[in-house]
Amino acid sequence: MGTSIGANIRRLREARGWSQARLAREICEAARVTGEPVGRQEISRWETGKRTPREWLPFLAAALGVPVETLKEPQAPAEPPLPTLADFLPEGDPLAPLSAVTGRRVGMVQVDDLQKRVHGLRLADDVLAGGDLIRPALRDLRSAVKLYRESAHTDEVGRQMLRQNGELAQIAGWIASDAGKHSEAERIYRLGISAATQAEDHTLAGNLAGSLAYQMSNTGREAEGLTLAQAALQNAGTDAPPKARALYWDRVAWAHTKAGGVANGQLAMRALGEAGEALSEDSEGIESPAYLYWVDRGELRVMESRVFTEIRRPLRAVPLLREVLSGYDATHTRELALYLSWLAVALADANEPEESAAVAERVITLASDIPSERTAERVRVILRRLQEYAEVPEVAALLAAAS
Repeated sequence: MGTSIGANIRRLREARGWSQARLAREICEAARVTGEPVGRQEISRWETGKRTPREWLPFLAAALGVPVETLKEPQAPAEPPLPTLADFLPEGDPLAPLSAVTGRRVGMVQVDDLQKRVHGLRLADDVLAGGDLIRPALRDLRSAVKLYRESAHTDEVGRQMLRQNGELAQIAGWIASDAGKHSEAERIYRLGISAATQAEDHTLAGNLAGSLAYQMSNTGREAEGLTLAQAALQNAGTDAPPKARALYWDRVAWAHTKAGGVANGQLAMRALGEAGEALSEDSEGIESPAYLYWVDRGELRVMESRVFTEIRRPLRAVPLLREVLSGYDATHTRELALYLSWLAVALADANEPEESAAVAERVITLASDIPSERTAERVRVILRRLQEYAEVPEVAALLAAAS
């Protein structure tokens, strides 16, 4: 019976668009109790069947607006439920406030300071690589989590602090991934998903999930990456801001591409079309979060060219990459090296080994000064691709120098 109740709780909660934390608050309000005798962790245990609500069942039913019998009814879904971001939350609750808070009381001043640090880290990531930034990023994240857990604050301040913890986790995870610390990045992303979920910021949760899905797709976990990218899109719903939806679709497109196969290639192109449609709504005055400042038509063209490169359609990829690179800011060295790497591969696929070698040489020169695992991996990809043309003098010279 416990499993049926758990499935019903989750189904009814998600139908209302509530987080587990929101349902916990509603139950306590229905029971007219103070404090938090029921929290997100307890809801999670009920939904997974690890515990049964028992004495909380009437208040749970009241909070969800259904009879108690409805919660007990066995469910036989016609098909397996879609994954949700709840499936990707970390074990335990690393953001749980300490039971006896003795720290100082904080307010919106501290939230504003945290927001400035997050923004500064994002701007730094535009021009520096993961190896340069991982230490300050992790230091800032630890400090932010500690401040939230150990300080006294109002519910609203706590919610804003959770949101900033989520934003900080997104950029810190991205930096850790760029530094090649993939396990650490995954832990950070999952922490961020937890923070954003508790703050009931579905857009931010989707951004974090998409970032983790992107890492999975690029590190040999293509099936997991596709599942998570689709879950992020599904969780956000149609009310997400235009740039956010464009980014979710962008991640789904890449996940399909990395999953391989003709069918996935077609689904990737379809997802890119959806991303373009979503971005076209950005001019209608619908505000998107400030942290999505980099999502624009140029970014979608980059992804489109990368997809075309991966599915071996160089005649489509090369012109797009040349267009993007012609106006790219050279101060963004890492991204410049990455985009040039896709051009080098596409030129090799187009049977232009001499030109590919020239572009590859530039990539190697740029990458040599960048402490980024992403650029290092792209150099390895280029060199493997050019092995086919090892008899071409320009390629032979490049391979010899690289070895």
